Amino acid sequence: MADTFPELIDTRALRIALDDGFTWIVAHYGEALEIAFLPVLRALLATEDFLQWLPWYVVLIALSVLTYLASQSWKAALGTAVMLFIIGLLGIWEPAMATIALMIIATLLAVLIGIPIGVAMSRSDTMQSMTLPVLDIMQTMPIFVYLIPFVMLFGPGKIPALLATIVFAIPPVIRLTNLGIRHVDAEVIEAVTAFGATPRQRLFTAQIPLAMPTIMAGINQTTMMALSMVVIASMIGAGGLGYQVLQGIQRLEVSRGLFAGLGIVFLAIIFDRIAQSYGRRMQQHLNIGS
Repeated sequence: MADTFPELIDTRALRIALDDGFTWIVAHYGEALEIAFLPVLRALLATEDFLQWLPWYVVLIALSVLTYLASQSWKAALGTAVMLFIIGLLGIWEPAMATIALMIIATLLAVLIGIPIGVAMSRSDTMQSMTLPVLDIMQTMPIFVYLIPFVMLFGPGKIPALLATIVFAIPPVIRLTNLGIRHVDAEVIEAVTAFGATPRQRLFTAQIPLAMPTIMAGINQTTMMALSMVVIASMIGAGGLGYQVLQGIQRLEVSRGLFAGLGIVFLAIIFDRIAQSYGRRMQQHLNIGS
C-alpha cells in the first residue's frame, strides 16, 4: 500500500473555520446584501415581464431588424426570424424570454463592471499581474462552486442565479478590454499626446474606440458564457429554458430537454451573429483587420 500524503495541516478545522466565517457573514450582512441587490432583482423581473408582455411578433421583428442593422444581411435577419418562429412553435416562447432577460441583465452588469476593470488593468502592469490569476481561477473553477456562497447569502432565487452567471461570464470582457487597449498602435497614442491630449482624453478619444472591436469580441464571449450558464443557474431558481432542461432530466422527458436545448442553441446563434457582425463592421470602419 502506497504511503498517503502527510497531514501537515488540520483540514477539518480549516473547513469548519471557513464555513463558520461565511455563516457569520450571512448572519450579519445577508439582509443588507439582499436590500442592496433589490434594484437588480427588480430590473431583472421588469425586463422579463416586459419581454413576456410584448406580442411574439414584435419581439421577432425587433430582433430581426437588430440582426439586419448589425450585419446588413437580409439572410441573417431572415435566419433570426425563422429561429424565433421555431422557438414559438416548440411552445417555449415564455421560458425563452425569461432566458433572454437573464442574459441581458447579466451581460449588461458584466460589461459595466468588466470594462472599467479591463481599462484599469491596461494602465497598470501591477494590477494586470494581480488580476490575471484571479481571472484564471474564475474560468477554471467548477460552475457549481459559484452557486454555494450565493445561495447561502440570498437563498434559492433569481439573484444568486444572476450573480453566479456574472462571475462565470465576466472574465472574457475584462481580458479582451485589457488586451485591446494595450494593443492600440503606439504611434496613434503618440500623435494624440502630441496634440496635448490628457490621459483621460487619450483613453476616450483613441484607445477605447480603436480597441472597440476587441472589446466587442469580449462582450460576445461574455454573452455566450451567460447563455451557457442558464441550465446550471436553473437549479437555484433562474427559471427560463434552463429550468425546462432540468425538468427534462428530472422527469426523463427527452422531448422537453431537447426542445429547450434547441431554444438555447437558437438564442446563442442569434446573439452571437448580432455581436460578431457588429464587431466585423466596426473593424471595417476603423480599417482594422482584413
